[in-house]
Amino acid sequence: HEHYSYLSLLAVERVLRANGLRPFDVELLPTHGGSLRLFCAHEASSHQETQALKDLRAREHAANLDTLTGYQGFTARVEAVRADFLAFLAKAKAEGKSVAAYGAAAKGNTFLNYAGVGTGDIVAVFDANPHKQDHYMPGSHIPIHAPAKVDEIRPDYLLILPWNLKDEIMGQLAHISDWGGRFVTASPETKVIS
Repeated sequence: HEHYSYLSLLAVERVLRANGLRPFDVELLPTHGGSLRLFCAHEASSHQETQALKDLRAREHAANLDTLTGYQGFTARVEAVRADFLAFLAKAKAEGKSVAAYGAAAKGNTFLNYAGVGTGDIVAVFDANPHKQDHYMPGSHIPIHAPAKVDEIRPDYLLILPWNLKDEIMGQLAHISDWGGRFVTASPETKVIS
């Protein structure tokens, strides 16, 4: 399924229990910045819980993900990410620098809309998916182009929206340094990568 939900083990266990199921093992995957692959069975199954599952449950409990306490301050942290990014954009604009982005996926689009940016802030988004090219980012109306067009636009900064694919994207577009272009990530803080 192409649309992802980010759920803790503790949250998933409640859903499973309500339906007569339980996890017995888990794999921690790097996909999308960190994902869980759960192995589940009927509650009466003879599968024994693995140490990996017990360890993850303990980590989530220690982080208070099963109480409101664990989520206190979340809004402030998210707002700080937005403020840091908007400060970067304002500084770039004041210096006469152009900013483009790479990756027209949903999480990047959500971030851009949350930050309230548009074509006056980001000149283009590049994406390898031909079905997205020659269209616009929903909400911000930033045009989406093929990655080859980065050589024509030559942005001073290239914001990597799918931050979890940063190394791969930087490898593919390393040549932006030929005109002094630099990569930027916005999560968990705005960082210009030299």
